[in-house]
Amino acid sequence: MSSKVTEFSPALHVKNSTPRRGTLFVVSSPSGGGKGTLIRRVLEVVPNLSYSVSFTTRAPRAGEINGREYFFISRDVFDEMEAGGEFLECACVHGNYYGTAKRQVIEETASGIDIVLEVDVQGAASVRQLLLDSVSIFILPPSYPVLRERLIARGTDTPEELEVRLRNAPEELRQYSKFDYVIFNDEVERASAQLASIIYAERARCARQENLVRQVIEKFKTAED
Repeated sequence: MSSKVTEFSPALHVKNSTPRRGTLFVVSSPSGGGKGTLIRRVLEVVPNLSYSVSFTTRAPRAGEINGREYFFISRDVFDEMEAGGEFLECACVHGNYYGTAKRQVIEETASGIDIVLEVDVQGAASVRQLLLDSVSIFILPPSYPVLRERLIARGTDTPEELEVRLRNAPEELRQYSKFDYVIFNDEVERASAQLASIIYAERARCARQENLVRQVIEKFKTAED
């Protein structure tokens, strides 16, 4: 199945004068679960979808660009931002600190843009406590050997870091039931298509289209008069 999912325009076009608020899609998995790859594919094909660029104190990996994958900052700057209330959520993960910019999430969802947040299970738990209009999606790696192979192939971790990530993975997997959806990431094309489908389905929920539905109903009333 191709991940090239397109969104069809409705036959009846109604200008929505009051745009809906955007939804926060929280995507999580153990390190090496493949969430980053799936998100990148979905961002290429799903319109009106943004990506929340987190802040981190870890060093950039090969090929990473400041401001694209992460904003790479010092621990002192991170502490200042945390003290200033600039993070929606933040946590220490595998010895490094990560934080989600509150301003970006608030501004983009307020303007009607859906936004994807890529976090570990600890960060996902923090977001759930905020009672935002969010949808949580857990990316499930097919097996421990595959997860280990992915981390080794990535070539970004020291042997000590690799050991920590693999040791933490079983406990992270046990958190799957706290999420709204689980995607089995055994095949990238299928899994990315499923992630796109979840986003489209959540956009179609009645509660998120209330303004549009009311406008359509009003037009029907006008036609009857």
